[in-house]
Amino acid sequence: MSRGIIAPEFEYQDGTLAVERVSLLELAEEYGTPLYVYSRGHLVRRYTELADAFREADPLICFSVKVNTNRALISTLAEQGAAADVVSGGELTRALQAGIPARRIVFAGVGKTAAEIDLALKEGILFFTVESEGELELVSRRARALGLRARIAPRVNPDVDPQTHRFISTGKLENKFGMDVERVRRLGAQMEQYPAVDLVGLHMHIGSQITTPDPYVLALQRMLPLAAELRGRLSSLEYLDVGGGMGIRYSPTDDELSAARLARAILPLVRESGLRLVIEPGRYIAGNCGLLLTRVLYVKENGARTFVIVDAGMTDLIRPPLYGAYHHILPVREVGEIIIGDVVGPVCETPDFFAAQRSLPAVRPGDLLAVMSAGAYGFVMSSNYNSRCRPAEVMVQGSSHRLVRRRESIADLTRLEL
Repeated sequence: MSRGIIAPEFEYQDGTLAVERVSLLELAEEYGTPLYVYSRGHLVRRYTELADAFREADPLICFSVKVNTNRALISTLAEQGAAADVVSGGELTRALQAGIPARRIVFAGVGKTAAEIDLALKEGILFFTVESEGELELVSRRARALGLRARIAPRVNPDVDPQTHRFISTGKLENKFGMDVERVRRLGAQMEQYPAVDLVGLHMHIGSQITTPDPYVLALQRMLPLAAELRGRLSSLEYLDVGGGMGIRYSPTDDELSAARLARAILPLVRESGLRLVIEPGRYIAGNCGLLLTRVLYVKENGARTFVIVDAGMTDLIRPPLYGAYHHILPVREVGEIIIGDVVGPVCETPDFFAAQRSLPAVRPGDLLAVMSAGAYGFVMSSNYNSRCRPAEVMVQGSSHRLVRRRESIADLTRLEL
């Protein structure tokens, strides 16, 4: 069986899968399973790749906090110089607590509440990504009421197909995000109606898990005339935010969009705009920094199918049932024999699976499996369905490791109930 290593921080050492220099057997023994495990080295390496690729543009690299909200992970990136992209008051608070200054935080999302807008205004964030005229009206009213100035970057929906899963496409007119070019043009011409608001940027985000630079190039080409027009009208315009969405490998044979390739494609257009570049990577930095460690409970033959039943489930990692997403699965101890089977969890739902009819290691009850590429949209999308306790999270650095979120207990599940 191919070892199937996707990132260099994860490799077999003496027949046992390790994260950096720590065996997953050791982590399972100390912290139990299911368990999220993150590589600090991977986070730093991926952030550095981005910073180096785009260095000539002096970019503001805003980590997309929604992909992984663990404070240890965010603070690791803050130490490298990362800014933050948030989509809620909770994420804003997490970013601030992790050490990212408010003036290095941008606030996106189609449904910001008055309370969230007030919090962001009082903290002094860099700008709001404004997604509708109604949102601009509310931001303006709240800024006037607080005696503060609001900074905004209208989100342009360039009507570009990012050629990705329809649930993670965000830059087509059929999607709920942003405004078309003509609406943003009209908004720019009406800024005198909003005396407490400065239009400081233009924003786009066309989707996620994009593996070619072509959709970015097309979207920017559609935005450049608008940027030039608004620069001629508004002296406040300073930033061009191209969003995130860079695709990663979920299997060893996948293509991924490297930072260097994207930079070569879009930096000429950024230079043409005359604006400072903002990028919002999330999955690119964190996706392959983590895995979900799970223990085999049973191996069940049921007619023509073999089910490997593990102690993690869709409550811990929902991407496979939600998107039909592929996650590579490796045995913690190398196994030579192969079976064809399904890896399923204990949750009382038919789509509670991590793999279906896949070539798998011939594991036995008690063995450990690593569900790879779980650093983005993993723990953050977990739930307590079936009254299941959410996993612990561990960060590995070299040969050391530490708990960065404790495992939930039954007492935690009922703590807020009256």
